[in-house]
Amino acid sequence: MTTTMLAVRAQQGSDALHLHKIDIPEPGPQDVLVKVASAGLAPGMMTLLAQGAFKNLPTTLGHEAAGTIVATGNEADTLAVGTRVRVHPNLNCRACAYCRSDRDMMCPQQALIGHAAFSDGPLPLYERYHDGGLAEYIRVPHWLVDPLPDNVSFDVGAKVHDLANAVRALKLADLPLGSTLVVTAATGTMGTATIKLARHFGVAHLILVGRSAERLRAVGRLAGGVATDLVALEELPATWAEDGGLTRALRRLAPRGADAVLDFVPEGPATSQALAALTTGGALVHMGANPSPLTLPTAAIMVNCWRVIGTRACTRTDAQQVLALLARNTLRADELITHRYPLTEAAEAVAALRSRTEPLWMVVVNP
Repeated sequence: MTTTMLAVRAQQGSDALHLHKIDIPEPGPQDVLVKVASAGLAPGMMTLLAQGAFKNLPTTLGHEAAGTIVATGNEADTLAVGTRVRVHPNLNCRACAYCRSDRDMMCPQQALIGHAAFSDGPLPLYERYHDGGLAEYIRVPHWLVDPLPDNVSFDVGAKVHDLANAVRALKLADLPLGSTLVVTAATGTMGTATIKLARHFGVAHLILVGRSAERLRAVGRLAGGVATDLVALEELPATWAEDGGLTRALRRLAPRGADAVLDFVPEGPATSQALAALTTGGALVHMGANPSPLTLPTAAIMVNCWRVIGTRACTRTDAQQVLALLARNTLRADELITHRYPLTEAAEAVAALRSRTEPLWMVVVNP
């Protein structure tokens, strides 16, 4: 049996991807070794890499992976070799108040396998398990794998994390039955995942916001019968960013205001303008890492009883809820996977994701 594998690595002092041949990791007593069949891609990892959020370099990138268990440690023997699994990337202590209350992404030790760490404190799990899934094999602790239902492909299994992120955002919105929901950056990975899940959370009216009218029309078919309107930024007046044109467009479609906005915008004024289109008591849930400040006065948030909620990841409960929906065929997500690349072309895949010169919803790499 070969003892080396190909892996996509990040190195100290470089913001590029590097394809290397490295040793296949040896599983420890509580570990499983997974032969990766599919690994998901997220463009944000390159931004976080440039910002220094990867605490252990060199490292193998990729926080989304699915494959087959090929070896187990002697304390992980409840999992059988040959089991199809997806890797849950959230590393956390499992014992603090956050971990015990379905808020594991807030754990002081929280970090993502193959991705970033969010604390300056000790991160013992991250130090051991920082290597991710953009490789032929990945070693993970046995408690971070979920068996894949037989009807769920490895590609969808790799993207359960993104679907679970959308579930977390929808839960935080606390939507009433028959709600009106605005989804910004609707043509991206998180936007499409949210559209696909919206009907499971009582949404009766979707308003999808994106740059391109053509791309919005393509994602509109994911709504599964939910009434859908589209707002293309390219079709708004050229001054929309300065004069509140997006707010006006949203108010025309939802005169009483939207019950919630799920905001995945990575930059610019769309976040503030979508917030201003909420109904009294509505919620804006942000998961786009937009560095632009909110431009509304705080008094407007008070007077309108708006809730502004940030969230950076899903929980294990969210992921298991997605797996249950997939297992029952209540949720079908294969159509969300629009692009597949071999491991040797991971750099080209990331470049395509970042440039968005062609429509991409979810992208996976197949080693």
